[in-house]
Amino acid sequence: MNNDESKFLLGAYRSNGRDADDPLLATALAQARTDPAVGEWFQRSQAYDAAIAARLRDVAPPAGLREAILAGGRASRGARGRWRNPAPWLALAASVAVLLTAAVALWPRPAAAAATRLADFAIEDTVHGNHGSHGVAAGALQASLSDSNHRLQSGVPMDFAALRSTGCRTLSFAGHDVLEVCFQRDGQWFHCYIVRRADFPKLPADLRFVEHARLASAAWADASHYFVVVSEGGLEAVKRIL
Repeated sequence: MNNDESKFLLGAYRSNGRDADDPLLATALAQARTDPAVGEWFQRSQAYDAAIAARLRDVAPPAGLREAILAGGRASRGARGRWRNPAPWLALAASVAVLLTAAVALWPRPAAAAATRLADFAIEDTVHGNHGSHGVAAGALQASLSDSNHRLQSGVPMDFAALRSTGCRTLSFAGHDVLEVCFQRDGQWFHCYIVRRADFPKLPADLRFVEHARLASAAWADASHYFVVVSEGGLEAVKRIL
């Protein structure tokens, strides 16, 4: 089974873990555990599916939906082949339309979904990554980020190519390079992840926050780069350095 076949099967795996014992998925799950590329993709896919499920659980059905459905059922039994009372069916159709509209509104657009996946990737790496940057360029950036007077949204002075070529920690996300630099402020550690906007032209440039358990991230962009900063200090700690 190749990676594409594994991903195809794992795309049907429910994020609540109910399919863990499914023999059809056993080989694909084993490949996700042993192949880093499939495992990384599977983690992002599961996080995305869980986020969508959480959003849909927040969609409240319109008041009276149950009554409208029951009324429609009674009307269909008594219609005898003729639509005598369209009102219940119209109410039901309207209710379904409201639910569909709400679900579409909550469903993330491709750009927003990509931003969420990148934030999830950064958060996951913050927890499990082997951190550490090297080289003069990385050290200079680390010093700048550690300056308590420097607000990150005012600009991050950096050269992506120089950082990568002189030993800055480099990861891969969706086939492109991601640089990571750790820095500390007021005793709190932060992890800054940087990608080139040319590699991800559809990522939204506006400021976005994501919280996951005890971690929080902020993401934003300048003309050339997209940044994600993650901290275990929570959302307020992240906001203070922006």
